Amino acid sequence: CQLPAEWRPLSEGCRAELAAIIVYARVLALHPDPYGAYNYLPWQEGPPGGPQQAAGDLFYSAEIELLCDQAWGSMLEVPAGSRLNLTGLGYFSCHSHTVMQGYAYFFFLRMDENYILLPHGVNFQEAIFPDTQENRRMFASLFQFSNCSQAQHVLSFSSDWEIQEDNRLMCSSVQKALFEEEDRVKKLQQKVAALEKRNKQLRDRVKKVKRSLRQARKNSRHMELVNRKLSEKLSSAAGQIPYINSLKQENSHGTYLKV
Repeated sequence: CQLPAEWRPLSEGCRAELAAIIVYARVLALHPDPYGAYNYLPWQEGPPGGPQQAAGDLFYSAEIELLCDQAWGSMLEVPAGSRLNLTGLGYFSCHSHTVMQGYAYFFFLRMDENYILLPHGVNFQEAIFPDTQENRRMFASLFQFSNCSQAQHVLSFSSDWEIQEDNRLMCSSVQKALFEEEDRVKKLQQKVAALEKRNKQLRDRVKKVKRSLRQARKNSRHMELVNRKLSEKLSSAAGQIPYINSLKQENSHGTYLKV
């Protein structure tokens, strides 16, 4: 399982602020889920009903009952006592969303375009939290649950909860700023890498130009030397032409007399 290169771990508090829906609920029943869009393993191929169905018992859905109204800030508007179906549970290749019948949990949930409720693994981390005192304290201090069932211990809130909430710096805003800064740094690094590559190409081109210039100068010096030698030969040959002409004239005169 490969996490994104820019992945950073987030605290439960920060992830709670980014979760679409948060509920405190008890699991009433578990039901096996068939092979489908939300329940499959990467090595499973072929149409539903084939040999890959052997792994179908790894996946299940749960019927849950809300023990409190949804957390403040959640997108789900249902009161305590409502019963919902939650799918996408079971043992997957890279993560597990598991619950047990009769136990209560805090759920991070999301709803897809077909209004199906699924665990919301914000930042690729855990989406289901057991009902412990530590988790009660953590989530009750972050999000206000209300109208809790009398059958359960009521989630208590400190009297200054709203003041704490107003004065607390939201993790989601900080995380967004960090991601934006990391993204900016990443883009700058990419630009630097591109500029370094371009600079290397220019240096290579300059080296080739210098090499060509040195070769041209060398060829020019060689041509100058050849031209100089040729000029000297031509000058020497030009100095011998009068002597050759005089010899021709003498030879021509002697032949005339002889005839």
